[in-house]
Amino acid sequence: MNLPIIERRRIEAEILGHVYAVLKARSGEDEAKAVIGEAVSRSAIEQGARFREALGRDPDLSDFDAILPNWTTGGSLELEVRHAAPDRLDFDVTRCRYAEMYREMGLGEIGHLLSCNRDGDFCVGYNPKMELTRTETIMGGAKRCDFRYRLETTQPEENRP
Repeated sequence: MNLPIIERRRIEAEILGHVYAVLKARSGEDEAKAVIGEAVSRSAIEQGARFREALGRDPDLSDFDAILPNWTTGGSLELEVRHAAPDRLDFDVTRCRYAEMYREMGLGEIGHLLSCNRDGDFCVGYNPKMELTRTETIMGGAKRCDFRYRLETTQPEENRP
């Protein structure tokens, strides 16, 4: 049975919320956030690698665009695509039900660790030549999340724009 990613994140958050509370009580907020952040980062890298392995080759941003519905299913994310190409993918998230869910669960203070920080780490496992730039997030209080993905290409100098 394949759970939508938002449901997986809800289940993970139920557990990690308790882990965070225990760590915070024992070791302080900074250490608790560091541990949760590191654990989620490792998970995101591993997930990216699994998606790459399933594809059977180094993915480009068109491949990433093709798997994006895994995260948007059921309106989990509402997107406005700005540009889509094999080496560039730009979109804005205008509604994030992940952020809404974490806030409803009382986990807003670590929502960025549970979700937002995964995005760049996923790239490490999926294709290390992929880079994400994002200057604002809904979780951080902005009206949108600006996702700007680039893929380093190995074009010869004479073919570069």
